[in-house]
Amino acid sequence: MPAKKKFNYETYLEKPSSQKISLNINQLEKGEYELNIIHKNKIIKKTKFKK
Repeated sequence: MPAKKKFNYETYLEKPSSQKISLNINQLEKGEYELNIIHKNKIIKKTKFKK
């Protein structure tokens, strides 16, 4: 069985126009993902989700 490919996607948001941030996962492949919310180089929220 081949090993799963791991990708590290990273983005930086300029000042959002509202206090809501939406993540559209339509383009992601099926699998398990981990979302880290970071403030001043510290993880303040870590969550996992499956598509």
